[in-house]
Amino acid sequence: MAAKKTDGEAGAKHTAAETIADAKAAAKTAEPVHTPVEAVAAAAEEVSYGARFLAKHGWRLLPLFAGLLLPMVLFAGLVDEYREDGILPFDKPLLLWIHQLATPAVDQLFVTVSDLGYMWGVVPVNIIVLAYLVLHKRYREGLFWLLSVGGSALLNLGVKTYFARDRPDLWEAVVAEHSFSFPSGHAMGSATLATALVLLAWRTRYHWPALILLPAFALTVGIARIYLGVHYPSDILAGFAVAVAWVMGMHQVVGRAPKPRAEAADSLIEEESKAIRKHDVEKAADKAAKATKESG
Repeated sequence: MAAKKTDGEAGAKHTAAETIADAKAAAKTAEPVHTPVEAVAAAAEEVSYGARFLAKHGWRLLPLFAGLLLPMVLFAGLVDEYREDGILPFDKPLLLWIHQLATPAVDQLFVTVSDLGYMWGVVPVNIIVLAYLVLHKRYREGLFWLLSVGGSALLNLGVKTYFARDRPDLWEAVVAEHSFSFPSGHAMGSATLATALVLLAWRTRYHWPALILLPAFALTVGIARIYLGVHYPSDILAGFAVAVAWVMGMHQVVGRAPKPRAEAADSLIEEESKAIRKHDVEKAADKAAKATKESG
């Protein structure tokens, strides 16, 4: 009986070791790409993974999208109904107050911040992060990033078109803007970037710096847009609120997606390694108990 038990234990341990070996072989597919051919293959796999996800879970995006879009549309209707000028009571006073701080040096500072909040900062970082995730074959996180950024942009475009709020004209703006005002695209873009990066960094050692610095960046972009006279404060607040809600929603939805093969293999390696460690600990405990009994 003892020999059979020992053989059974050895066989179970051997099977677990083989499982780990197989999983490690699969996990090699998660290694970063090294050649242009591998990069193209990784991009194709990201597209394939995204298509499979949308085919199975795409319907989950519609209630979330509508759940954010419809309240914004209702808000627009209420403002038009009760405010002839289409703006909220605190918008003009805050704009006029912040304009008192204007100097040429501060103008230049906030023009730079505004540029970083869109074309020269947020947009390039969005592309870089997506490329990093794809090239490191983190396909589920890449899908989360793409849906967060793309959905946020579509929401902004839809609400801007419907609301059609004109830009503030209390003074001659430092920068020229020709699109509608509500909600702020800069605010939504920077808040989308900040929220998504914080969520990606949450399980790493960088989560606290990300949680402090990234929202501070988004807030600074919002203040810059108000200071420059191209947005009402309500434009900024609405942009922040919708962006954060959308990204958090995407994190929940994409979190339900099946793991890519390489990511699943990594989880299997960890689980089987824990099983082997538990088996070894239990075996050692049994030996200790037996030795104690015999010595007694």
